[in-house]
Amino acid sequence: MDKIDQKIIRELQRDGRLTNQELAERVNLSPSPCLRRLRNLEQQGIIRGYSAIVDQKRYGLPVTVFVRIKLQHHTEQAVGEFETAIKNIDEILEAHLMTGDWDYLLRVIVASLEDYERFTRQSIHRIPGVAGIETSFAYGEVKRTNLFPAI
Repeated sequence: MDKIDQKIIRELQRDGRLTNQELAERVNLSPSPCLRRLRNLEQQGIIRGYSAIVDQKRYGLPVTVFVRIKLQHHTEQAVGEFETAIKNIDEILEAHLMTGDWDYLLRVIVASLEDYERFTRQSIHRIPGVAGIETSFAYGEVKRTNLFPAI
């Protein structure tokens, strides 16, 4: 991947609905080579897909929760069962394997505190091997971007 590919990616991160003509103009290429590069980035899996950025509050899910999870055991089976279970829970938008005192950090969105309680009781507590849960509620968002830094 070269600097032109990086420019293509950044422009698409800014606006994924650009036409090939618009994209080519923004990265100073003619349309045919631009499209070739774009298709190559998609085929290599560097660009994995396209999606809409949705306002979660207007969608009806205004509560963002960061949940730290500690597992009882770190066997391959225990970790595998936990990771398989959380991949199937819609409220979990992100799950990160962490260093430090907690094993996982989850970003969860729900409609209300009552929905978070239901989520915890019916989803997280039912996963075998969870030793601890620590929750932090976000009461504001300072920055959110999908735009990678230039390298």
